[in-house]
Amino acid sequence: MSAPFDAANDVANDVANAPLNDAASDVANAPLNDAASETDVRRHELAAFLRSRRERITPEQVGLPRGRRRRTPGLRREEVAHLSAVGVTWYTWLEQARDIQVSPQVLDALAGALLLDPTERSHLFALAGAADPHPEAPCPAVTPTLRRLLDQLEPVPAAIQNSRYDFLAHNRTFGQLFCDLDALPREDRNSLWLAFTNEDFRASVTDLPEVTRALAGKLRAAMAEHLAEPAWKELVRRLEEASPEFRELWARHEVVAPGGRVKVIRNARVGLLSFEHTNLWLGPNAGTHLVTYVPVDDATQAGVARLLDLVVREREAQAEGALAVA
Repeated sequence: MSAPFDAANDVANDVANAPLNDAASDVANAPLNDAASETDVRRHELAAFLRSRRERITPEQVGLPRGRRRRTPGLRREEVAHLSAVGVTWYTWLEQARDIQVSPQVLDALAGALLLDPTERSHLFALAGAADPHPEAPCPAVTPTLRRLLDQLEPVPAAIQNSRYDFLAHNRTFGQLFCDLDALPREDRNSLWLAFTNEDFRASVTDLPEVTRALAGKLRAAMAEHLAEPAWKELVRRLEEASPEFRELWARHEVVAPGGRVKVIRNARVGLLSFEHTNLWLGPNAGTHLVTYVPVDDATQAGVARLLDLVVREREAQAEGALAVA
């Protein structure tokens, strides 16, 4: 948006984005009757999902001015419409669960405007009943600047995580710190999934019982704000199905606040490494954050340098082999 809204527009926008009145809310939120189709259910789920994603984003996160008067939580509907290059009325209808057609191209634009991570993007397309034209699209929350930062931190292992503890991006050292992260499917690149089900990851953690207990408590604390979200419920379902250990810890209802500490990791390639683990939050809420593993001694500094050198040499050899075959 090239210029801030003026005061009159701010007032009008707040009215447009204000909650529906009681009568309208009763209609909008009325339970669907038994004959309601799956399409109706999906439209209402899609509307609720879009509203929740819009309300969590601040104007500053997408390069927009906050303005002098803003009572709407997060972005306004017209701001999302502008960022997605769609009409305000059309987007409003979408949030109202109107029976309108949504193209994959528009969904792609909305995913970018709302900074959806890969799991959220997949959920958006599933709700809309559309095929994702770019299923491997990079997460918009991980900007090119953040990707360059990850690269420039090498050999210090670093990654970007969301509040669900999915790894959204990582540098080469981090990709080999616990296990071969790049070899795993996207849905398995999650701290809890790895800690409870991945044998390589579990073997690298020197204080596994303490780590798994802390992770379960952190997930429960973070999930308090996401109880109705399918991606969170699916992660818990998968973990409970795959890990008796997780089921037992989850049943305790313990909560743990996020925080850093010293971690000792048994890397399969370079041996024991000691780090100061820190989180740098990338927004006003406890959501996407930069995770760094800073070496606490010279031996660890030398170890991560060796690890990066091994990764670089392997990738160079793979590239040469691919060229030879071609």
